[in-house]
Amino acid sequence: MSEKDPRRVTIRDVAAEAGVAMSTVSRALTTPGRVNADTQRRIAEIAHRLGYVARTADKAVHSGTVAVLVADVTNPFYFGLIRGAQRQLKAAGFTQLLMDTEEDPEAERDALATAANLCEGIVVSASRLSDRELTAFAATHPLVTINRTPRRVPHVLLDTPSGVSQAVEHLVSLGHRRLLYVSGPTSSWTNVQRWRAMKATATRLGATADCSTPFSPTMSSGAAAADAALNRRASACIVFNDLIAIGMTMRFRERGVHVPGDISIVGCDDILGADFCVPALTTVNAPIEQAGRLAVSLLQDILVRGGRVDRTGTVLPTHLVIRASTGPHRSP
Repeated sequence: MSEKDPRRVTIRDVAAEAGVAMSTVSRALTTPGRVNADTQRRIAEIAHRLGYVARTADKAVHSGTVAVLVADVTNPFYFGLIRGAQRQLKAAGFTQLLMDTEEDPEAERDALATAANLCEGIVVSASRLSDRELTAFAATHPLVTINRTPRRVPHVLLDTPSGVSQAVEHLVSLGHRRLLYVSGPTSSWTNVQRWRAMKATATRLGATADCSTPFSPTMSSGAAAADAALNRRASACIVFNDLIAIGMTMRFRERGVHVPGDISIVGCDDILGADFCVPALTTVNAPIEQAGRLAVSLLQDILVRGGRVDRTGTVLPTHLVIRASTGPHRSP
């Protein structure tokens, strides 16, 4: 490729010339220690020859695009978030760039590196990165998180731990004393918060709470989670998300275990279909579409103020929706 007008050279041009991904170019130019030395030098030479300059803290991108990162685009939980963010962005004249990080921290790092060079701002939901990484990134790029509270980073928090506490209260009122928390990924910040809330509330009410090994937050994980719950002899389970919970009810039905007669199940998220499954799922409802709108609103504030943050965070309440998957404890 011949030298180009630097005003028109993009990270895509450099990546094409170097034969690498755009995220690799971004890392090579902004965090070179994370790229092979020979690759970094080659990319730097190509960028210099083409006249490309990587984005820095004082060189803003004006693309009219905002990136929205979700951990799993196939999870119905994120549908409302995507819709809420899209509507708010459209009203403000922005285009949404949706990126799926696949529950993988490295994929999320790559997505952030790419978005930093293409987008004016970024909304990250259910990040699998550390607070330190998120804080460092937000120091140089407009960033808002959903369901994470890193220091000095604007965020929207869905108070699902409060909803989990409501679920414990509900189960104990039905006579359940041996509870199991069916864990999601260990890299999930909300997973830790939900387990802590469940354990604290169970202890306060005189019930026993145990925690399972971690499961992938997918419906296919439900079969193994159901078997694990039977081995723990729990009379009721509070599950990391609705997908695992629905998979568990399907497995229980296969094994002739009656829900809620033999075991009660509570999910989290109140996804589309939670009220259609058999039995309809008791679950924690969260205003996820509102979270998407508020996250974009916070990001707009950052962009308007040139990076200054006036509002640091918003907490949205959740509540338990009681359906047919929970019932009175029945002694063996």
